[in-house]
Amino acid sequence: MIRKLRFTTQARDDLRAISDFVSDASGSEDIAESFLSQLIERCRHVASLPGTLGTLRTELRDDIRSTPHKGYVIFFRYQDDALEVVDILHGSRDSTAHFRSDDDTNLA
Repeated sequence: MIRKLRFTTQARDDLRAISDFVSDASGSEDIAESFLSQLIERCRHVASLPGTLGTLRTELRDDIRSTPHKGYVIFFRYQDDALEVVDILHGSRDSTAHFRSDDDTNLA
């Protein structure tokens, strides 16, 4: 079974912010577009693999898992026949504080 890949509104906002940051830092829209494509492809790859992947992050929520990608952490959960990307944060961010301050509107 191949899982569907879904992104929450928060994850989509994260992707836009990452693209803007990479574009500003590199001075190149092409580099930002390439990085974003790689990040999305990583999500597709994880969704396509059988079994349960990623690191379970019970300190954040019981259903959240994570996997790294080039300095970023992709937070996701399995729901029925889909892998849902919940958030994508830079690895230096305090993910515990981020999820604690989240009002769960993007996780519902």
